[in-house]
Amino acid sequence: MSSPLPTTHQALTVPEVMAALRLSRFTVYNLIRSRALASFTEGRSRRIPADSVRAYLEAKLEEAA
Repeated sequence: MSSPLPTTHQALTVPEVMAALRLSRFTVYNLIRSRALASFTEGRSRRIPADSVRAYLEAKLEEAA
């Protein structure tokens, strides 16, 4: 399965995660608030580690199986 995540980035912006998962900004922030997606802030910018997005996808696939 090819990943829509940028392969050169280790930390993604919220818009990049929105595009990769095809979710709304509201949903991505809800996932961050519920700790389903790990994130950190650098200055005023929110970043989500690419590994966190992959782990989220794997968990959702296991849940669906």
